[in-house]
Amino acid sequence: MENNNSQSGFFKQAAVTLLIVGGLVGAGVLALPIDTGLAGFGPSIIGMLVFGFAMFFSATVLAKESMIERRDTFNYPSLYQKYFGIKGKWVAVAANMFLLYGLLIAYITGGSAIISDILNIPLMYHKWVALLFSIVLIVIIMKGVQIVIRFNVVFTVVMFFSFIIIVSMSAAHIKAENLVHKDWRFLPCAVPIIVAAFNFHNLVPTICKTLKYDGRTVIRTIFLGMLIGFVLYMAWIIVGVGSLPIENGEASLIHAFENNLPATIPLSKMITTPLFLYFAMLFSMVALVASCIANSTGLLAFVEDLMVNSFKMPSKALHAAIAFLPPVVISLIYPDIFLHALNLAAGFGIVMLFGIMPGIIAMSKTSGRRRLVAIAVFILFLGAFTFELMQETGMLRIQPHTEYDLPKIHGRRIIVNFTKRSNIIEEIKR
Repeated sequence: MENNNSQSGFFKQAAVTLLIVGGLVGAGVLALPIDTGLAGFGPSIIGMLVFGFAMFFSATVLAKESMIERRDTFNYPSLYQKYFGIKGKWVAVAANMFLLYGLLIAYITGGSAIISDILNIPLMYHKWVALLFSIVLIVIIMKGVQIVIRFNVVFTVVMFFSFIIIVSMSAAHIKAENLVHKDWRFLPCAVPIIVAAFNFHNLVPTICKTLKYDGRTVIRTIFLGMLIGFVLYMAWIIVGVGSLPIENGEASLIHAFENNLPATIPLSKMITTPLFLYFAMLFSMVALVASCIANSTGLLAFVEDLMVNSFKMPSKALHAAIAFLPPVVISLIYPDIFLHALNLAAGFGIVMLFGIMPGIIAMSKTSGRRRLVAIAVFILFLGAFTFELMQETGMLRIQPHTEYDLPKIHGRRIIVNFTKRSNIIEEIKR
């Protein structure tokens, strides 16, 4: 009997680990090589280690709170109301809505961009692709999260298999000189994408409940899931950054950055074999759809809870409209904001909800070394939030730049700085 319980516990931990990995490998993984590649391989790994640890620390803070409460209805707005009062609750509500809306916009625009690229659909019809993709996703979501739970292992296996195939096929195109590039100044711009890649924190209450609130098992499982995610991300960044040049054509990091494209699109421009195209599309769509359904189901449940308990509005149709209409409309108006939507969702929503606020809780409840770590994590997330705010309001503008091998003109050289919206050519005196 004890042996059976041990085996059951092992398989449960393995299933939860896969759930964490599946939660991690979503839209963030498709964006990672683009922003991080412009910062450079070395700076990217450092950034992933630092903010990966910070996200792990915040996950442990939230897990401990969930294990203290041990309630099926445990949610973050009520947690933050407990520590920060009613204002804290509404900050959490706003941050969560911002986060979930941003992610859904990223899923819709990223998925429609991949479909349009694979099928060579003209630009003028991209909005129709986004609309059809949105309708399909919403229909699946309205059927319930049981689809994801039932097929989570299948989704994960398919995603891993296709990931291994595209990494293996891309490995032959890796060039060492691409991995040498460093732009430390641009690294802060890549932080939101790194944070998005390590975000699974909405799953923490479910993880704690599934593992029967066993503290050591919960923390160990979270660490293992994030470690697997980190290894996958590192391999993916090596492939993406090593294979794609900074500039020169559609198969480049700059082109993907300028056009808000997932990493598989420029890779498919470089490796044009049908097998690669098939598995790149398979990996992209499975990663996006599985993560989208899970997060969007969470968005719908969050809206239902908010409207029923706070505003006494039980209409299911109204809940669906509030959950899905704004992100779908924004996706149709701006179908090319995949990377920008992820940056906003992570830079504001994730950083506030799963970074700054857990950091404050940890600082108030700990002492000694752990309190010092909590302070460091809080400062990291506060810095990321402030930087993103300054970038978006125009108070600060840091752009990736590359030097073209152009002849000198009148003792000057031309440096091209790329922004998310336009190419700005500046003449810099030698």
